[in-house]
Amino acid sequence: MKREQDSQNASRRHHDRAFKQELVRQSLEPGASVSAIAMRNGINANMLFKWRREHVRAACGTTAAVLLPVQIAPAAEVMTMATSIGPTPPPSRPTPRSGVIELEFAGAQLRLRGVVDEDSLCSVLRALRQST
Repeated sequence: MKREQDSQNASRRHHDRAFKQELVRQSLEPGASVSAIAMRNGINANMLFKWRREHVRAACGTTAAVLLPVQIAPAAEVMTMATSIGPTPPPSRPTPRSGVIELEFAGAQLRLRGVVDEDSLCSVLRALRQST
C-alpha cells in the first residue's frame, strides 16, 4: 500500500493489485462477509464492493449495452396484427378461494377444506342424494 499526497494535504492510499485480488477472492467465497473482510484488512467495505464489481466486469468481458432497432407502427396495423394471430382464448375461471364447506344431512357429515373442484363436489352430492 502506498500513500500519495494530494494538493490539499489529504492522503490517498493506493493498494497493490495482489492485495486487491486476494480480498476479492476471499469475498467471493460462499458465506464470506465483505464487511468482516474489509474490517480485518483496514479498508472500507464500499471499496471492497467496488473492487468486486470491477473484477466481475473484467471477468465477464461485458461490453456496452447493445441497442436494438425499434419500429413504431400505426395503431391500425397493430390491431390487425393482434387479431390475425388467432382466436383469443376464453377468459380463465376466477382463481378459486380456499375455505371450508360443511354439510350435515341424513346422519352424515361432509367437510371439504381448501380449494374445491365444482365438478367433483356435484358428483359427491349426487351420490349422497342417491344413497338416501
